[in-house]
Amino acid sequence: MIELKNVCKNYGLTQALTDISFSVKKGEIVGFVGPNGAGKSTTMKIITTYTAPTSGTCRVGNHDVLEDPLAVRQMIGYLPETVPLYYDMLVREYLEFIGQARHLMNGKFKKRYEWVIENTGLAPVLNRKISVLSKGYKQRTCLAQALIHDPEVLILDEPTSGLDPLQIIGIRNLIRDLAHEKTIILSTHILPEVSTVADRILVVNDGRLVADGSFDDLIQQVTERNSVYVSVKAGKKDFESAIKGISGVEELEFVHDTPRGVVGGHVYFPSKKDILPDLNQMIRDRNWDVVEFNRERLSLEESFIRLTRSNAQEGGDA
Repeated sequence: MIELKNVCKNYGLTQALTDISFSVKKGEIVGFVGPNGAGKSTTMKIITTYTAPTSGTCRVGNHDVLEDPLAVRQMIGYLPETVPLYYDMLVREYLEFIGQARHLMNGKFKKRYEWVIENTGLAPVLNRKISVLSKGYKQRTCLAQALIHDPEVLILDEPTSGLDPLQIIGIRNLIRDLAHEKTIILSTHILPEVSTVADRILVVNDGRLVADGSFDDLIQQVTERNSVYVSVKAGKKDFESAIKGISGVEELEFVHDTPRGVVGGHVYFPSKKDILPDLNQMIRDRNWDVVEFNRERLSLEESFIRLTRSNAQEGGDA
């Protein structure tokens, strides 16, 4: 549905994007994350035909963004980083204007108008001027304009910015529902939002794509070793001897604030080796009572930091 090949974008002597290549399938939700100035918004502007690539190709559906930009715009609903609103209009007037600009006929406009009002929660403010709306309602008004023509592709740049927690949950649920029939690229600085909504995550840093995959794929890419926390009712020396006797264990780091009679520690092992079956068997053989047994994982924030930091270091060494 969306395909970028070797896309570069220069602003004078500044190279904003360097050889960006990725594709997004129909019905897929892709999270687009990266530090400020990494190139996320520039990439979205190229996909939506707001700016042209310096080199490379970008296609939406069967349409090239340079050769057939009008057809691309007809397929896309776009929520940009800066909300494009006419502040002297009422909310309903603005949506009517957008419907006319999208050439929606009376019957179809009425149906879509009612749908976006219900799903974006704009009913209480339809007769208010946009200028007096809160930031959250302005954001929802802009989301409504992106959805009103029922586009095949949604490009959402920070869609939950300015919303309260309940509104954020509502928009997340709406995005998930839309994914059954639409292709969505979602840019956000709220990293947990990406992990709960997106099927794939693209990480961009310094104008380059540094990672592409599921949350688990990204964790694997930056993790040299895994760990599990084990807490059992046993003696410390017996626990240490048994754990270190398991093939593949690299390190045991004790936790000192466990209850009396309980010993616990972080067990580290290579990412390509799974010691959990041996660890489970060892505990059963010794008939230890298990207090806690958890596989430990990097958070999305930690993996994001490692990905962008390692990329920056590689660029500095070049």
